[in-house]
Amino acid sequence: MISVAIQDKAGKEVGKYEFESTDLASGINRQLLHDVVVMYQANKRIGSSKTKSRGMVAGSTKKLYRQKGTGRARAGAIRTPVRRGGGHTFAKTPKDWSYRLPKKAIKLATRMAILSKFEDEQVTLLDELALEVPKTKEVAGVLKALGLTGTSCLLTVDGHDPVVWKSARNIAGVQISPASDLNAYDVLHQRQMVLTKSALDQLLGRNEG
Repeated sequence: MISVAIQDKAGKEVGKYEFESTDLASGINRQLLHDVVVMYQANKRIGSSKTKSRGMVAGSTKKLYRQKGTGRARAGAIRTPVRRGGGHTFAKTPKDWSYRLPKKAIKLATRMAILSKFEDEQVTLLDELALEVPKTKEVAGVLKALGLTGTSCLLTVDGHDPVVWKSARNIAGVQISPASDLNAYDVLHQRQMVLTKSALDQLLGRNEG
């Protein structure tokens, strides 16, 4: 059984939230978490390195001078790799590093990552985070009241809220995400996780029906 204190915007405890750890995942598979995180990192790679081979370099393919009779070493085209300005012997080409793991594995890893945050006591539960107008100062004040100033954190709400997003996007170290868009990499990358009660309800399937 996992029990988490529910806090308001002022950082005061207003209740408790309890659920079974198995509601998120049956356990934590570190190898699966590693594999999924490496997949997300690989998918972020650009792989744009590219150099020109002798076939791509501008220049004539005409033989520089005759084969015999000059006393010099025989030479072919000016684009050969041994000459200055010539192409590379083994030219680099753009590479696609991206790949995908099974959807079930990715989804399970996300839930395992969230469970690990609860087990490590790195989750703060908010009763609600409703803002009328975008105001960075208000969100910064909430984080300060929760003791999360200067700490990287993932702020998770139940849905796409443009007001909350605009209010928190300029705060250093803070990332905003709807509960439906969470992934293992984002959860583990940030040191702390701030969840609204409605977002946790959504993750546990308690707001269905």
